[in-house]
Amino acid sequence: MSLSVPVWACIPFALLLLAIAVLPLVPAAQKLWEKRSVQLGIALALGVPVGIGMWLHGASAQVVHSLVEYVQFISLLLSLFVVSGGIFVAGDLKAQPHVNVLMLACGALLASFIGTTGAAMLLIRPILRTNQQRRHSAHTVIFAIFLIANSGGLLTPLGDPPLFLGMLRGVPFTWTLSLIPEWLFMNGLLLLTYWGLDRRAYALEGEEAIASDNAAVEPVHIQGKPQFACFLVILAAVALIPSIDLDAIHAGTARWHDWLPLRELLMLGAAAVSYFAGDREIRFGLNAFSWAPIAEVAALFIGIFLTMIPALMILSEVAPSLPLSGVTIFAFTGGLSSVLDNAPTYVTFFEMAKELPADGARIAGVPVLYLKAVSLGAVFGGAITYIGNGPNFMVKALAESAGVPMPSFGGYILRWSLRIYIPALTAMACVFVCTEPWARAAGIALALVMAAIALSRGLRHRRPARSEADGPPKAVSEAGAPSP
Repeated sequence: MSLSVPVWACIPFALLLLAIAVLPLVPAAQKLWEKRSVQLGIALALGVPVGIGMWLHGASAQVVHSLVEYVQFISLLLSLFVVSGGIFVAGDLKAQPHVNVLMLACGALLASFIGTTGAAMLLIRPILRTNQQRRHSAHTVIFAIFLIANSGGLLTPLGDPPLFLGMLRGVPFTWTLSLIPEWLFMNGLLLLTYWGLDRRAYALEGEEAIASDNAAVEPVHIQGKPQFACFLVILAAVALIPSIDLDAIHAGTARWHDWLPLRELLMLGAAAVSYFAGDREIRFGLNAFSWAPIAEVAALFIGIFLTMIPALMILSEVAPSLPLSGVTIFAFTGGLSSVLDNAPTYVTFFEMAKELPADGARIAGVPVLYLKAVSLGAVFGGAITYIGNGPNFMVKALAESAGVPMPSFGGYILRWSLRIYIPALTAMACVFVCTEPWARAAGIALALVMAAIALSRGLRHRRPARSEADGPPKAVSEAGAPSP
């Protein structure tokens, strides 16, 4: 097959993704990589030559489209990041299993409306504060990564960057609400599994830890409530306000408002009001607000958006000849999203799916089955490893700074992801992505087995009356909680 773009043009894209995945894990390169100037320098060194080359190659429209999309993408993340930094959830609840389940469930729901990054940063501190007296709390942080930083953000384009990129490509804002059954299945199964684990962990806590936890109880209250008005403005902007219409501009049919980034201006305006009018003690004192996380995203993604142009062009040409189906698209998208950033992974397979023949309805040019597979894979796959989604490492770092002994990169995968998250993800895919009756039956059976194990574990572990004379609790894993 003759391609309009040479395959070697994808090398900068692969190098950038490899740098993002590997350099933070190499001890000799960690400190250097943490510098924003280094990240931006690498991103531009790889991205700018690709952009210039593609422009000279006759793909100027693709370059312009990619740059405009980058601005739209960063505007959303920046707005959500700034507004969430002005809200502080104060208080300290009893660290009982049902309380932790409720906090995780609220975080998973909130993630779809203020983004996984915003929800994770908003709730990880009260979760850590509530569980600080408990010896076994790392599993709670791990499930916060599963639920709040990843799988909770499925229901709207605000929830996770891949879904926002899908909306920019024509997917209706409300389409992701059709994924409520998948959201309920995945998050419900994870919450039930967590309940069983936390009931067992709670039963192992010493009396001194429980007494200390009970003595530290403080009613929950939210500081910075006016910031929620800014969230509503951003939500309305994404759902209702148009932005630059490049298709109309290229076709010569653009009206005056098609040239204006009205949506982004409104979102950034809401963020500016939040930043300048909000309580600075809440933002900088209680939340220790820093620009570093969003600066890292902005620096790296300019390179990603430029270097992925040739990869997307090639994939759109070869997609019709590939043996792709809903299952393989889900597996590829989810698998790559676990080790690479899920936003470009979503875009890659979204564009591939456009070229595939299929019966039935299409959304934004993509068959509905394939669009569902891409969306589920990109959002859910990010929790498989620490590097699958940006909030994962942010949550881990905050937990470790609070003294919670988190598992290593390999320990997270082997002890938690492979034993809990991937089985739940497999059950969900069998039920909702596979079309064969036997696969759906297998998915339901796997989910029932997981639910039965969780219920059995939770119901048989009631907290015993124990004094300090009974000795220390049972041995724990390196993660600071009983192994699953």
